[in-house]
Amino acid sequence: MINVSARSAQDLERMNNQLHELREAVLAISSDLSLPEVLQRIVIAAATLAHAKYAALGVPHESGKALAEFVVHGISEDERKRIAHPPRGLGVLGVIMSEQKSLRLRSIADHPRSAGFPMGHPPMGSFLGVPVLFKGRCLGNLYITNKIDGDEFTPEDENLIEWLASHAAIAIEHARLYEEVQRLSIVEERQRIGMDLHDGVIQSIYAVGLQIEFIRALIEDGDSKQAHERLGGAIEALNHTIRDIRSYILDLRPHQFQGDDLEVGVRRLVAEFKANSLIVTELEIDSDVCQAVSPEARLAIFQITQEALANVAKHSHATRVKLNIFSNGEMLKMSVEDNGVGLPHDGGVRRMGHGLNNMAQRARTIGGALEVNSEQGAGTRIDVRVPKL
Repeated sequence: MINVSARSAQDLERMNNQLHELREAVLAISSDLSLPEVLQRIVIAAATLAHAKYAALGVPHESGKALAEFVVHGISEDERKRIAHPPRGLGVLGVIMSEQKSLRLRSIADHPRSAGFPMGHPPMGSFLGVPVLFKGRCLGNLYITNKIDGDEFTPEDENLIEWLASHAAIAIEHARLYEEVQRLSIVEERQRIGMDLHDGVIQSIYAVGLQIEFIRALIEDGDSKQAHERLGGAIEALNHTIRDIRSYILDLRPHQFQGDDLEVGVRRLVAEFKANSLIVTELEIDSDVCQAVSPEARLAIFQITQEALANVAKHSHATRVKLNIFSNGEMLKMSVEDNGVGLPHDGGVRRMGHGLNNMAQRARTIGGALEVNSEQGAGTRIDVRVPKL
């Protein structure tokens, strides 16, 4: 006699476990805005949920007839190198791309459209493919193969992966939109910098050139006294232009930082800042607290620091700046304080490019907050607080 209550309890427990795993998978793929990282987390989540040895995510070309990108899980780098060529979206993979419907097979080879595998490809049997759709558009196709604890994938596996695919579509779209916003921000900032260079630095160099032409004319006329006086002004103007150029170099130079060693990145950044701005800079940094926040937070803190120092060099007219990164209870605190002219009260702050608004947004994305204290003629202090892990 079958114990219905016991079986129902087991089914309920299995369903709760599956829902918990799905929740964890959704949280994992939604916790990053880097598209490559999102794609990789999706395939790992798919393999985990369905207990599959291999998982992959094929991103179709704009034409929809071939794969532009193929992200895999379960195959080592050495194994990938031995495969003759990456999948091209033919055979069974092509069926999912064209029909945009889920497909579950006991064996890939049994399907009439099966095209086999390229040389060096590991053997694969059981198969489950699910399209990743967003508002009718196919953003990719999830493929999982070789069920670890069974001969084939179950209808429950199919339901789980379809649920995962629906959340994956949102995560992919958000990551793509974030990349597009970042790209547009870079284009806008380049246009602004181009205008600043034309209206500021280039015009200043042109003015110095005119002064030198006038000095040469004075020398030719024998007026060495006035030529000497004018030469001092030209040298001062040229030095001012050099300081402006140094500020732009500081702001534009790409800094490679992947969110790992925050202390090393900040120390390198400060060294470059001192060399380019000639501003006396004090740095105090707590090595331990730098590892007490997530990689995403470390990257954001580095970028905020970079933007803050660039603004000091370009706008503050400061002679001294102090940068601190330290522990403050359950928070990491970063502060940048200068002795410059302070921020204007006429709305000029919003014209600072990668300025306060951008820094505040970066702080919010990692669960932190940014505070600005400034008085005209008395300098500016920027404080950022970020929760520890």
